[in-house]
Amino acid sequence: MIGDQHPFAVDEGDDDELFSEKSLRPRTLSEFIGQERVVENLRLAIDGAKARGEVLDHVLLSGMPGLGKTTLSYLIASELGVRLHPHLGPNLERGKDLVGILTGVERGDVVFIDEIHRMAPEAEEFLYSAMEDFRVDLMLDKGPDARSVRLELQPFTLIGATTREGLLTAPLLSRFEIPERLDLYSDDEIDLVIRRSAKLLGCPIEPEASRRLASRCRGTPRFANRFLRRIRDVAQARLDWKPGDELWIDVESVEEGLRRLGIDEHGLGRVDRRLLEILIQHDDQPVGLKTLAASVGEDERTIEDVYEPHLIRQGFVVKTARGRRATAKAYELFSRRSSQLELF
Repeated sequence: MIGDQHPFAVDEGDDDELFSEKSLRPRTLSEFIGQERVVENLRLAIDGAKARGEVLDHVLLSGMPGLGKTTLSYLIASELGVRLHPHLGPNLERGKDLVGILTGVERGDVVFIDEIHRMAPEAEEFLYSAMEDFRVDLMLDKGPDARSVRLELQPFTLIGATTREGLLTAPLLSRFEIPERLDLYSDDEIDLVIRRSAKLLGCPIEPEASRRLASRCRGTPRFANRFLRRIRDVAQARLDWKPGDELWIDVESVEEGLRRLGIDEHGLGRVDRRLLEILIQHDDQPVGLKTLAASVGEDERTIEDVYEPHLIRQGFVVKTARGRRATAKAYELFSRRSSQLELF
């Protein structure tokens, strides 16, 4: 990640990083940092269902990437003492895909569908009766020989995770009895995440170093943990660390690590700055999403979900009906850096 790859990019093929990320996840709801309202609501629902001997109602977790939706899904299953069956929405293209999944669950199990808004319509339609009545009607053969077979399912809990709640159809959205939205973390909450993760990684971090890193993480634990692992590498190199030596992270290691990652004082990375440069080059004319995506070589969805929200929150970009525009704050940042001979 210290090379050309942007630190905010998601590479689901990186098994080592995924394993490391999982190792930093909390094991219980009580260990989960932040999202107090969501956690408390989930705790009440879980305790109530367990006390009544009922299956937990279906849960929808929405919010930006990296806030803990997947982690919460695993924790819900753990708290219920049931199996979790994880799946990706884009991989569910046919109704038969869901039938195979749902007929294999036991009573009370949790079926987790990440990016549920990207599930194919044909597969989604099978969910309606499955969520509501715990049954599916499967059509066999075609033409005059076609016949419908009803399959009864064990009661289960569906947890859907989405970064685009607005893309969910009304019929699907209405079937989630527990909708919860995760918000961005405060710097103080990210500070707690960093200190906990640093302890688990065996490299305590100085308080000032943790606070400085927290301010650059865009309010997202996933970024905090990714940055921390790379900064740990920097600290090892600076201390000429060897197995058995004490390792800690100081302010200098954080600053050098962030510099190598290309993260500035606003939490902007190379792609963020490139997006601003493109908008400024268009001289206050709105720029469409397709143009931006082609210019930086990123997927449109990645720009909308990962880069754009932070630029908007920081006041560097505004969205209009015709496209995106750079704000006066962006022009000021660009001008100041140009005068300091700093390149985007």
